[in-house]
Amino acid sequence: MTNIEKGVVAGLIFGAISIIPMFFMKFENKRSAIIASFISRFSIGFIIFNLNIPVAGWLKGSLVGFILSLPDALVTKQYKPILGLGLMGGLICGFFAG
Repeated sequence: MTNIEKGVVAGLIFGAISIIPMFFMKFENKRSAIIASFISRFSIGFIIFNLNIPVAGWLKGSLVGFILSLPDALVTKQYKPILGLGLMGGLICGFFAG
């Protein structure tokens, strides 16, 4: 499997996991929020598998997850859940990316 294929699989899994709790929440424009969350988390998984920087996989994943989650956290002011999920998901993806 190529890194692009691995990134797509990781992104789909991470994206799906991130939107499941959103179906049980109430907020304005739920459809847009779910789509945006999925795209954000998909991007994290995809980029981690396709980014070539000379650091450990877990560190690369953590950095990518945190940095790509930061704009969403700033806009929504939901820092802990968004940054935490981005950091943990990035860490896990990075671990598997090596």
